Amino acid sequence: MSSSDIFIGETIGTAILILLGGGVCAAVTLKASKARNAGWLAITFGWGFAVLTAVYTTAPLSGAHLNPAVTLALAIKDGDWKNVPVYWAGQVLGAMIGAALVWITYYGQFHAHLTDREIVGGPGAQDTTVKAVEAQEKGAGPVLGVFSTGPEVRVAWQNIATEVIGTIVLILAVLTQGLNNEGNGLGPLGALITAFVVVSIGLSLGGPTGYAINPARDLGPRIVHALLPLPNKGGSDWGYAWVPVVGPLIGGAIAAGIYNVAFA
Repeated sequence: MSSSDIFIGETIGTAILILLGGGVCAAVTLKASKARNAGWLAITFGWGFAVLTAVYTTAPLSGAHLNPAVTLALAIKDGDWKNVPVYWAGQVLGAMIGAALVWITYYGQFHAHLTDREIVGGPGAQDTTVKAVEAQEKGAGPVLGVFSTGPEVRVAWQNIATEVIGTIVLILAVLTQGLNNEGNGLGPLGALITAFVVVSIGLSLGGPTGYAINPARDLGPRIVHALLPLPNKGGSDWGYAWVPVVGPLIGGAIAAGIYNVAFA
């Protein structure tokens, strides 16, 4: 795979991942969405199918890592680091594109949600309202969860541990069951297995933090949230943003170490 194939594949694949994954979060969250309040099952299966679609679409181009933690783990496993920056750049750019596409797709719903008095309070659609100010002071605006993750209980060590544990499960599944014949990305059967593993992680381990288990999946959309002209959007919770970046990278490194000791 050439560097250009890797960059294009990871950009397209991660954009699809975030479009469909962020899309299900928007569908469940936003006012005037037909799927509003569909619940956690819809979100977890939506993300699982997002992984499946993205991997099948772009595996021939880049191996469909779609996750800096996967790229890091494969680099540790094989000792090949030369394309890591290319993978990471494509993944973050793709995540940003995917988040922007979610905003376009749900443009009217975002506006309806963020100008609704029951949601943001206050008399005016464009006013900085009491609830919006409170949300910003807490760090997270009322639609940040469409774009990125956040903890239900903010305890840094536990939040990090949750992301590390979830990512270890994901990466061990990828390394033991998911790789293609060349060992440099996900194969056809591996994509299906990985998608179900993502659903399982969401159902079993996703409650505390929203299971980022992917630094690009969280960081790219969070940047887009900060940049988008959304009324009453509140803060992007940058004080928490390091957790879903550092936690999955630690988990990916630990999983690669376990694999090299126990399976290689």
